[in-house]
Amino acid sequence: MRKITLLAFAMAMLLPAGTRAGQTTATTATGGAPRIENAQRETQAADAGLVSAVQAVAQEAEKPTWIGYRVPRVNGERSICCGNYNDGEICGTCRLENERGGVNINRTDAVKLESSRELVVLLRAENRNVMRVRVASEDCTLDAGGARFVWLTGVKAEESVQMLSGYVFSGTFAAHEHSGMGDEAVMAIALHADPVADRALVKFTEASQPEELRKKTVFWLGEARGAAGLERLKALEKSDPSTEVRSQIAFALSVSREAGALDEMIRMAKDDISSHVRGQALFWLAQKAGKKAVSAIDAAIENDPETDVKKKAVFALSQLPKDEGVPKLIEVAQSNRNPEVRKQAMFWLGQSNDPRALEFFEKVLSR
Repeated sequence: MRKITLLAFAMAMLLPAGTRAGQTTATTATGGAPRIENAQRETQAADAGLVSAVQAVAQEAEKPTWIGYRVPRVNGERSICCGNYNDGEICGTCRLENERGGVNINRTDAVKLESSRELVVLLRAENRNVMRVRVASEDCTLDAGGARFVWLTGVKAEESVQMLSGYVFSGTFAAHEHSGMGDEAVMAIALHADPVADRALVKFTEASQPEELRKKTVFWLGEARGAAGLERLKALEKSDPSTEVRSQIAFALSVSREAGALDEMIRMAKDDISSHVRGQALFWLAQKAGKKAVSAIDAAIENDPETDVKKKAVFALSQLPKDEGVPKLIEVAQSNRNPEVRKQAMFWLGQSNDPRALEFFEKVLSR
């Protein structure tokens, strides 16, 4: 189950005179307003444009300052929290100044009658520059750690995507997750409902862009962008020169909810020119299970020209639910013509701790 917690900010009130920085104040959300605690709060209108409004606040920000606004978010039952949940379901307090706090993105098939339809975008400014991008759901409580918090009203989604795209292109990307503001901006853009986000993500996946940027974007195309995301993934799988990017496409297809995603994974498992990519597609197919997936894995064991891919397909069988995977592994161990493939099947049967595997081994050893 995955869930994405999205925060939506509304108008914030100034702290009453005499309130000390660090003193806890809270506002109950009304008309989409968020709950903000422990903050020196202000509200400003972004009448001159989002970039100008953000730059004006940032230029005053010698100490940590948070800037927030809301935009419509993508469809789907998602919840975004800053690293914590209460009772596994309800977003807890989002402590913005907790540098170790990441973003938990969960998605569920359950339909909630009053679920959030707004995305809250949060920018952290310090030393006169925007340094961080975070997102949250409007039903979260935000703790600003005593910092100044400026809530912007009247923000247009297109302006938001354009500004965040600037952070993407000026950012750096590394092989590990959430390496910097560029990664955070890609995620934020992907969660915008406006079609301009699709166009921005297409730019991020052009062959001229850094490989790590393409990989980060590919995931969000599958996770958040629906039919438009699937179409872009299909095009990229046929055109991107990087085996690492195409391997990430296999993963992105596995998290897509679009009906054609599974068929595209099967096609990758059969036809990609890279054995590494075919193996990754098989692995993620196993996580999907189902008749189509099992059939594709069987076909790879029988027909792929490379033994390494056959062995990866055997491993994929070991990832299936045991009632599906164990009988298939026994079948391969008994009858496959390739000794390396049979050996691999025996190994994963040994790891299964399944009584059927033990019975099979007893028969083999008693011959």
